[in-house]
Amino acid sequence: MNEFAHLLDRLAYEPRRNAKLRMLQDYFARTPDPERGYALGAMTGTLSFREAKPALIRGLVEERIDPVLFRLSHNYVGDLAETTALIWPATPLASDRGSDRALTLPDEARVPSPERERSALAESRVREENSSERPDPSPQPSPARERGHVAIPEPQDETIPAALRRDTPAGLGHNNPPPHVPTLAEVVESLATIPKRELPRHLADWLDALDETGRWALLKLVTGNLRVGVSARLAKTAVGALGGHDADAVEEVWHGLTPPFETLFAWVEGRAERPETLNPAPFRPPMLSHPIEEEEDLEKLEPEAFSAEWKWDGIRVQLVGGRDRAGAQVGKIYSRTGEDITGAFPDLAEAITFTGTLDGELLILRKRRVQSFNVLQQRLNRKAVTGKLLEEFPAHVRAYDLLTLEGDDLRADPFVERREKLEALVTRLDHARIDISPLVPFADWEALAAARADPASVGAGEDAEAIEGIMLKRRNSPYLPGRPKGPWWKWKREPHIVDAVMMYAQRGHGKRSSFYSDYTFGVWREAPEGGDELVPVGKAYHGFTDAELAKLDRYVRNNTTKRFGPVREVAHGLEAGLVLEIAFEGVQRSTRHKSGVAMRFPRVSRIRWDKPPAEADRIDVLERILARGEREVAPGATLLETDA
Repeated sequence: MNEFAHLLDRLAYEPRRNAKLRMLQDYFARTPDPERGYALGAMTGTLSFREAKPALIRGLVEERIDPVLFRLSHNYVGDLAETTALIWPATPLASDRGSDRALTLPDEARVPSPERERSALAESRVREENSSERPDPSPQPSPARERGHVAIPEPQDETIPAALRRDTPAGLGHNNPPPHVPTLAEVVESLATIPKRELPRHLADWLDALDETGRWALLKLVTGNLRVGVSARLAKTAVGALGGHDADAVEEVWHGLTPPFETLFAWVEGRAERPETLNPAPFRPPMLSHPIEEEEDLEKLEPEAFSAEWKWDGIRVQLVGGRDRAGAQVGKIYSRTGEDITGAFPDLAEAITFTGTLDGELLILRKRRVQSFNVLQQRLNRKAVTGKLLEEFPAHVRAYDLLTLEGDDLRADPFVERREKLEALVTRLDHARIDISPLVPFADWEALAAARADPASVGAGEDAEAIEGIMLKRRNSPYLPGRPKGPWWKWKREPHIVDAVMMYAQRGHGKRSSFYSDYTFGVWREAPEGGDELVPVGKAYHGFTDAELAKLDRYVRNNTTKRFGPVREVAHGLEAGLVLEIAFEGVQRSTRHKSGVAMRFPRVSRIRWDKPPAEADRIDVLERILARGEREVAPGATLLETDA
């Protein structure tokens, strides 16, 4: 487990792709099965086990550390896993691990004197409030390299127990693990099998045995918050490189495999045959596009080399049909990540009467008109669907590519040839649930830009509101898994923009744990008692540079009016406040916000240092955007009424 943790630590602070790839290759080459397979599962998000709740972790820490000291430290560091990894004390006796005594320290180690408590509080406040210069928001050392962020009393205080003193030689569990250190395989397999009541004891034992970086990785893993610093694609590239295979070859067999991937490693190392799936309707890894930069990319591309089609505001899916060993038809529906969602869309599964793999967009159609994403959400993430739901929200797929057909793999064929075969298949099926995404005619980039800005003027008609942009596909491009740059481009329509006022700020995580980088913002509305009030409508934590983050962090600290643990209320009103220009993709009803609405995919597009808060937008702007979607969900009623 410690080896895996230190790999994650190095990956997190290595910006170069090739250097990360070498680290991964080295780890996979020298690490035995099943350890490396579970590591690959952790990096690709394919592990499945019982996750530990933050409350459980806090409870374990507070059994060993004074709760006040822990809360002060957590508020300062900003991340639960990092705080716990740093503050978790050494076990007094190795023989006590696993017993009741392992969960506690002597009373004098747990309860600091009033003087030490005031000292710890003063230290954290001095560090936080009196620092005019904030650290650079570039990656900072991990818990294993830097321990200065936790409010621990100074070592010269002789009243501090040895277990908490910095000048005392490290004991067990403090970068000096006992003979048995849990492996990653042991942790994962235990989490998948132990009963819930046993989880606290196992977690405490593992924390005792690991060093600081190991504890940090363990807690990120068991809480489901592991962020590796590499993409799943890069991890698969490293695995394939063990035997001279490229990432596409690994992608081809990936979705029929599960951790610890022993058959995969045996194949790439030449010890076994290529893994084959017995699924008659398997998922194929999708081809993804790159966002286009108008000024940089368009001038390098030739219009005649591309086809264009609408980019629909839905969910990407694959419809896959095949026949099992008995000759019976099998139909599967997969999400873009390969999750089998057939059970949630029985009405659509009935339309899979072909043998092949169709790539398209999941939409809701009523009277041949595409509905908004708000309507589609009524069918998403449901374990069971009722007859009424199937009738009122009929699922539909708008197809735009064909990967296989009647046993033939078409992915190496040019796009125009695949498109011809797709058109013929959809025509032959003649099914109300499946149609084809129309091509958008254009002579040059100016004409396509005009179509993107006004889809209704070039044939989209009433479906124009469900279009979020243009897809550009090179006419001679094969269907390549992953995100190759050049063949496919997405050119999204301009997002909605509003000016909102910052109301609250919270510390970020990881390299941003010392910065206030998560901002809740609001817009104006008429208050019930008269006058105007700001009401929250969203939260954004990206869209700004590191330099802008440093300025925003300084603004938050200088304009704090109240504190709620790691959250600060920032001055906001008609006369005081910071206006943020927020870009977003849409609006939906929300019971979590006082305003009753929430934005989809909000991000900070500009910081309006120059704009008075009184001139920020009003809730009416968002209500108008929302109105159309609510009329589609239930004409004459709002979404809230239909939920009731």
